Amino acid sequence: MTRAGPDGPEDPGRADAPPEPPASAAAEVGRALELTLLGRAYCHLCDEMLAALGPLAAARGAAVTVLDVDAPEHAHLEAAWGDLVPVLFAGPPDPGNEVCHYRLDAGRVAAALEGHAGARLASEAKIR
Repeated sequence: MTRAGPDGPEDPGRADAPPEPPASAAAEVGRALELTLLGRAYCHLCDEMLAALGPLAAARGAAVTVLDVDAPEHAHLEAAWGDLVPVLFAGPPDPGNEVCHYRLDAGRVAAALEGHAGARLASEAKIR
């Protein structure tokens, strides 16, 4: 593959030019972890967990999605997780992704965020 440099086309056989990663791999590496919080609108524990989670997520660039288990479209989540609300997941709501419930466990959140960052770094190492 020929690459264009600042001074024009580069030699396609240059050994020091790194190969370009596939577009899907590049997107995966750059994607931040999404934390999912199952909660209820009238739940003070949910409000407390979200407030404590905000700075931790922001510091690591993680997105937080809050799902109201009482909403009709989330009835399946209420059936599965309603007794544990608030429940925090590293990724989508799945038993293997549960980080904590009732109260924020900052250590487990940090470990989930660090683990995701470590996985991203490992992915970057494979691409290069």
